[in-house]
Amino acid sequence: MLNIVLSAMRQNLATEVKALAISCGFDLAGIAAAGPLAEAEHYMDWVGRGMAGRMGYLTDERAEKRRDPRRLLPAARSVVVVGQLYNAPLPYSRTIEDETLGWISRYAWGDDYHDVMKRRLAELDARLQVLAPCETKICVDTAPLLERPLARAAGLGWIGKNTCLINQQRGSWFFLGELLTSLDLAADSPAADRCGSCTRCIDACPTAAIVRTGHDNPTWELDARLCISYLNIELKGAIPETQRAGMGRHVFGCDICQDVCPWNGRAATTGDPPWQPRVMAPPLEQFATMSAVEFQRLFRGSPIARTKYQGFLRNVAVAMGNAGAARYREPLEKLCGHDDPVIASHAAWALGRIESESTCA
Repeated sequence: MLNIVLSAMRQNLATEVKALAISCGFDLAGIAAAGPLAEAEHYMDWVGRGMAGRMGYLTDERAEKRRDPRRLLPAARSVVVVGQLYNAPLPYSRTIEDETLGWISRYAWGDDYHDVMKRRLAELDARLQVLAPCETKICVDTAPLLERPLARAAGLGWIGKNTCLINQQRGSWFFLGELLTSLDLAADSPAADRCGSCTRCIDACPTAAIVRTGHDNPTWELDARLCISYLNIELKGAIPETQRAGMGRHVFGCDICQDVCPWNGRAATTGDPPWQPRVMAPPLEQFATMSAVEFQRLFRGSPIARTKYQGFLRNVAVAMGNAGAARYREPLEKLCGHDDPVIASHAAWALGRIESESTCA
């Protein structure tokens, strides 16, 4: 009888905590047990094969910490996992055919999600302490946690072949966050995998970044070194010439594998102010002439600040070269004389690409 009562108490408290999370502005909430994650073995293997590229924060001593949330909070018994919908009700990248426009990944249209998620998680933490005082730790994706396996364990969705978390009712356009707690909460059940035989994300990836693992669980993984989002955000300095053409007109991130996902065909949208766009499809010619001061003013408090001015102009130059329009000769010629050698070299590559296409035509 005592066990039944305790189980009911754990379940009731978990329900209250998830309701608190929704009231703090999150769109999804679930509970996972704090403990070793089976997916950690594949993650460490992925890291060992160099699939993370130059993302040192994924491969240094923090890699081992990702095995178990309790390495961040030893007292943790449960993980409250939340999802924040950021899908503003505007077109997908695949519908933008205008060669004068670049593309910014949907998640970066508005404010920096780290700031918003931390603020809302802090509110959840404060309200949880009133409900049930406990030890806690707030985490967003800068913390060494395996977020998507935790979200799957918490019942928020399954991990698709494109490695994104997919919620059956609302799609995959979610930020994830976690509140580690010493409370012993009833855990939710993991969501079933519903990708089936679909390979749309794999077939649509321009750089073939979604590759087979060679075993059954998982069957597919992301080779970050080939991913457009890695190339135009995470990779600093020169982008390998062999990878530039596949980047298309993406100047920050890439949404293609999510755009084509059937589960996003009727994905939920949000009018939440932080996720509404400052810029979504930047006019390349205009952005090619942007000064460092203008860049800082426009993208202050935005995820796009991560590329810094040098990286952004580098990406704009590549996008203009891939657009192949003669109208870009003049702005690219100016960028060829830029003081920064990375910007200048990418502009020269882009100009050469346009001249080559013009000769062939």
